[in-house]
Amino acid sequence: MLKSIIDEEFIQLNVSASDWKEAIKKAAEPLVIKEKITKEYVNKIIEIAKETGPYIVIAKNIALPHAPTEYGGNQTAMGISVLTNPVEFGNKENDPVKYLFTFVASDNESHLEALSELVMLLEDETFFELLNKTTNKKEILSYINDIKI
Repeated sequence: MLKSIIDEEFIQLNVSASDWKEAIKKAAEPLVIKEKITKEYVNKIIEIAKETGPYIVIAKNIALPHAPTEYGGNQTAMGISVLTNPVEFGNKENDPVKYLFTFVASDNESHLEALSELVMLLEDETFFELLNKTTNKKEILSYINDIKI
C-alpha cells in the first residue's frame, strides 16, 4: 500500500522551517500541488493541533500530520519530509520533530493498511539512516519499494 501512495515528488529532503506550523505547511505542499489535499486540509491539521495539542507527534522525532478526509482529502497519499533543523511541536516526550509523514486517506478503510505498513517502516532504523544521509529521493523510494512489508 505505501508503495502505491508515496511518489518521488512527495519526498522532500533538507526542508527548512522556523516552527511546527511552517513545517506542516511545507511538508504538505507537494500533496497540495498534486491535488491530493486542499489548503483547507492543511489548515485543518494546524487548527486541530492547536486545539488538541501535538497529537500528530507519534514517536520520537516523528510527526504524522493528518486531518479528517472531509476537510479536503482528495486521494490517499503520503509525503515524507526531513527537516534540516528539527522543530518543537510541544510534545515533551517526542520533540523535536525531524521527520514528517504527511498523510491523507480518501476513505475510512484503505488507510488502515497504509498505517500498518508505516508502523513497520518507522521501526526500521536503516530507513532513518537513509533519510539522514541521502540526497537522492529515488533512493528513498527504491528502499520503500524493496522492503517486505
